[in-house]
Amino acid sequence: MPMHGNHNMATPSQQQMLRSSTVPSASQYKRNPDGSYQIPGSEMVMADNDIFYMVLLDQLEYVKRRNSDGIAWDAEGWVGRDYGRLWLKTEGERIEGRSEGSIEALYSKPIAAFWDAQVGVRHDFGEGPSRQWLALAIQGTAPYWFDVEGALYLGSAGRVGARFKTDYSFRLSQTAFLTPEVEVNAYNKSDHARGIGSGLSDIQFGLRLRYELRREVAPYIGVTWGRKLGRTADFAREEGESPIERQVVAGVRIWF
Repeated sequence: MPMHGNHNMATPSQQQMLRSSTVPSASQYKRNPDGSYQIPGSEMVMADNDIFYMVLLDQLEYVKRRNSDGIAWDAEGWVGRDYGRLWLKTEGERIEGRSEGSIEALYSKPIAAFWDAQVGVRHDFGEGPSRQWLALAIQGTAPYWFDVEGALYLGSAGRVGARFKTDYSFRLSQTAFLTPEVEVNAYNKSDHARGIGSGLSDIQFGLRLRYELRREVAPYIGVTWGRKLGRTADFAREEGESPIERQVVAGVRIWF
């Protein structure tokens, strides 16, 4: 005898009421910054709403030149969410008791996959008067995993500066990496007080071999070569300095 389940069936009007009461329409959801809808429920939170942070001491190294030595650093850190972060960056050196470098504070927003646009301020310190700049930058990973940074700096008295920096890490083994690096700086006006000439100011090449004791800690050794160009080279010669700098470096890369 066939069995009937009519007692479990709802009428069409009851089914419509059930759907409307259990499945909210998309218009009832709030949108995420990327246009997607948030998942309903107070206990269900998207991971991109959390606050994260990272600190990277990319280069913390001992520097040896022909007639002098000292330390140099290149570090950055950020805190925030996927759709907005505060960055702090600093680089510089301390040679023979004299320090020179820069500090930047930037706000970052993603503009494409692997790319962020940044805006903020930069402060230069060291020999000569300090300088302050408005910073406009783009940072990301180009095809084939080149890390790229480009920045435009707007200063007082109509000064404009530009920087381009890129590096790439060749994996020699699971724990060994060889990283070449290139950096170029340019300015529209000479700043004799800080030894900077107009046009292309300097170009620097670096090559570092690091070994990861673990992913977060990697000692390294390397060499760097720098060349001051144009008026910047002339200012260096006037101070009795060579426009070419060759260095041997040894340091550690740390992130957390």
